[in-house]
Amino acid sequence: MDPKSNQAPERLLRVFAELLASSAETPLGALTRRRTYGPSLFPGKATAVIGMRRAGKTTFLHQLRGEQASAGVSLERLPYISFEDERLTGLDASSLDGLLSVHRRRVADEPADAGVRWHFDEIQVVPGWERFVRRLLDNEGAEVVVTGSSAALLSKEIATALRGRAWKVLMHPFSFEEVLRHQNMAVPAPEALAGLSARSRARLERALQGWLQAGGFPEAQGLDVETRHRLLRDYVDVAMLRDVMERHEVRNATGLRWLVRHLLSNAAASFSVEKFHAALRSQGVSISRDTVHQLLAHLVDCFLVRVVWMESSSERQRLVNPRKAYPADAGLIPVFDRSGRANTGHALETAVLVELERRGLDITYVRTDEGFEVDFLARSASGEMELIQVCADSSDPATAEREMRALAAAGERFPAARRSLLTLTRDGLPRETPAGVTAMPAYEWFLAPSDRLE
Repeated sequence: MDPKSNQAPERLLRVFAELLASSAETPLGALTRRRTYGPSLFPGKATAVIGMRRAGKTTFLHQLRGEQASAGVSLERLPYISFEDERLTGLDASSLDGLLSVHRRRVADEPADAGVRWHFDEIQVVPGWERFVRRLLDNEGAEVVVTGSSAALLSKEIATALRGRAWKVLMHPFSFEEVLRHQNMAVPAPEALAGLSARSRARLERALQGWLQAGGFPEAQGLDVETRHRLLRDYVDVAMLRDVMERHEVRNATGLRWLVRHLLSNAAASFSVEKFHAALRSQGVSISRDTVHQLLAHLVDCFLVRVVWMESSSERQRLVNPRKAYPADAGLIPVFDRSGRANTGHALETAVLVELERRGLDITYVRTDEGFEVDFLARSASGEMELIQVCADSSDPATAEREMRALAAAGERFPAARRSLLTLTRDGLPRETPAGVTAMPAYEWFLAPSDRLE
């Protein structure tokens, strides 16, 4: 669509009118409430909801709209526009004045001082969007909530035109607590977790294992395995095509596919750009090291892959040591892993990482001088630390001794950090736990109070 052609302006205004009418007239329906850590909105700032495609950002926008509608605000004052509508292809920010004009006509009979909160989905596809949003904040006195599936683009634009005027909210697929509510299962109060009956524990452990297999993408819930895997493959394909190849003009599609398959089929494993580059070259794939670095950065940018760096005070040491790579959701692991193994431990470790990100913590992994490794060192904004070791089953004394030895060695390096061991089930807990270490089944940790590190 070319808004500057003779016919485009009127056609574009009709499209805006249809979208605003649909926004005001479509019932919001019942939604599984998404939980965020910290405020979802900040007065005077544009809220930027970022995360992987299909993780639930749009639903979160409608949740925010529903809260206001329940308080008596008209949906006309809570407009929602998706910029991925094909009728808006080629739109630029200069054409968005027409959207404001159409909306003003729709609310002309309402009080002039009634506020408006705009909800813009995937707005980063519109060149110059940030200047338009800044004008809404400064000149129109409006509130604005935007979503995007690119962390780098939003961060870059927020850092320029929206300097100091944006509040970022990171949206992941369903957490364990959210998926329980989505399935209409009772969520025990945090203080009741330790005293659950054997039957209640078994119910939660089955639900946890089901969540680790199916993952947390909302649309994937309740699907049979074949349909779910096909859906999740489509998610990955769209992320590669639209969020990497199109957005960043990537031409090496073969190298990108190899990288995605490698990372998603080796969850929680160490990843070295140099080793992967050498492996590709040995297979006859032409690619440079710099391109591998760029592709990895693009996959992190669109949230398909999460990367954890080794803890080090030396930037050089951090850069030369392998990173650990994880998929954005544990449900992606069985889709791409061809080993035939259950990989429950890797799925659990992935889910713990995503939960730490959800809680807004800074995350690294620890490798001690003795060669021991602890999966995560999580830091809060206030400086509190927690060392977290994830082991699906540590009931075997040799396994427990290995995990505790690693925590003890890391604890000497970080004496102020809490030390935790998470297992898949209560039966997987170690027989003995040394002083200073908290061992618990993972469902308790996922459902525990969020103030452990905040």
